[in-house]
Amino acid sequence: MLIFLLSGIITACSPKIRQAQESKFNQVQNIPPNIEKWERDMLAFEAQDKAQKPGKNPILFIGSSSIVGWKSLASDFPGKVILNRGFGGSQTDEVHYYAFRILYPYKPKQVVIYVGDNDIAAGKSAETVYNDLKDLFDDIRYQLPKAKITYISIKPSPSRWHLMDEFSKTNERVKTYLESMGNASYVDVVKPMLMPDGKANPEYFLSDNLHMTPEGYSVWAEALRPHL
Repeated sequence: MLIFLLSGIITACSPKIRQAQESKFNQVQNIPPNIEKWERDMLAFEAQDKAQKPGKNPILFIGSSSIVGWKSLASDFPGKVILNRGFGGSQTDEVHYYAFRILYPYKPKQVVIYVGDNDIAAGKSAETVYNDLKDLFDDIRYQLPKAKITYISIKPSPSRWHLMDEFSKTNERVKTYLESMGNASYVDVVKPMLMPDGKANPEYFLSDNLHMTPEGYSVWAEALRPHL
C-alpha cells in the first residue's frame, strides 16, 4: 500500500509528460535523486514568465551554472530572441527531468545546451554522461522535431583539469552523435580556451577556477555565433 501511495505522490509531483510509446524518456522511472532541490528555481522561472511573457520561438539556452552566469547573453546575440533557462549546479538528467517545464513549453526554434560538466565532477563516467545527453537530445528531437540542437563542449576549467580525459571522451562521443543527427551542431570551446602550452587560459576564469569571466564568455560567443 505504501509503495502505491509513494508512486502516486511522485507521479503527481512530476511535470506533465507526453504519453507516447516512442518517447525516449520515462519521467517516473528516471527521477534523479534530490530533484526537489531545484523546485525553487522552477517556480522562479514560472514567475518570470507571468511577469513578462517570453518571445515566441526563442533560441533557448539551458544547462548548468555556465549558462546561468552568461549575463551578456542577449547583448552577445543582438537581433535574436534569447531565453536563458539554466539552473546552477544541474546535471544532465536533472535538466532533462525539468524539460517539460522549462524547455518544451516555449517551443524554441533552437536549443543550446551546456551540461555534463557537473555530472563528471560528481563521479559519473563519460559513458554515463554521454548516454544521458543522448537521451536528452533524442527527446528534444521527439518533442520539438524542427528545433535545431546545439551542444557547447565541456569547458577546460583549471579546477577540474584532472577530469579532462573524461570531459574529452564525452565531448568526442557527443560530437560524433550530433554530426549524425541532422539539424544539430557541436561547438568546441576547449581549443579557444587553451593557451599555446595546452593549459587552460586563466584569463577566462574567475578566482574559483571554474566559473567564467566576461572574457571567457566572449570566447564562447565567438565560437557559438556561426551556429545560431
